[in-house]
Amino acid sequence: MGDPCLQAVSVRVMRPGASRDADREALRAFVAEVTDTDPALVRVVRRCPHCGAADHGRPSALVADRQVPVSLARTSGAVVLAVGPGPLGVDVERPSRVTAAALDVFTPGERARAAAEVLPAAGDAHRTACWAVKESVLKRDGRGLRVDPVLVEAVLGPLRNGGDGDGHRDGDSDGGDDRDHDGDHDHARFAGDEQPVTVLLLDDDLVLAVAAGGVPVHVQDVRGPAAARVRPQQR
Repeated sequence: MGDPCLQAVSVRVMRPGASRDADREALRAFVAEVTDTDPALVRVVRRCPHCGAADHGRPSALVADRQVPVSLARTSGAVVLAVGPGPLGVDVERPSRVTAAALDVFTPGERARAAAEVLPAAGDAHRTACWAVKESVLKRDGRGLRVDPVLVEAVLGPLRNGGDGDGHRDGDSDGGDDRDHDGDHDHARFAGDEQPVTVLLLDDDLVLAVAAGGVPVHVQDVRGPAAARVRPQQR
């Protein structure tokens, strides 16, 4: 169930709070902002579709008397919040972290497409994007990594850079970088279906993936100028 009043997924990339509780509070405030609701009327809850527990599983927000789908992801130095009209999942990963881990989760197709990249750094970013897509799709599914991630295959074209060489995006205002993405090129194969995904290279060491069933995705990066380490990747 989702919110028919929302027409797109709103994504905010920000610096992490002092604790996980602070990040969850930021998500609650973001839901209130996106839905134009008094924050006092917003609650973020979890429900596991597998066991019914409320301490884990796919999160959602209760806004007054309606349910609004949300997702949250973290990596070193960045937190991503997402609010949308239907089930969604987000993930954010750093190539420097993914390449340092011995991950045996990639399909032959994913390995081949990453190996076809001209530069090693581009191959690392491609593998990182594949991992982020797997996580986002499984978050949207609700079971997360209880499902073997190798069962999700990311089929990705060239990574789209989220900014220019100075780290700015179209629509820059009030210290935030905004951009809309239609997500109509990349997809994931999972459980016999193809799911559209949006994948962005936010800077030279940060990849974002959003799985939202093809709904338009609006990304706002509010990490500020200190995060603008972007150098467009050569492909």
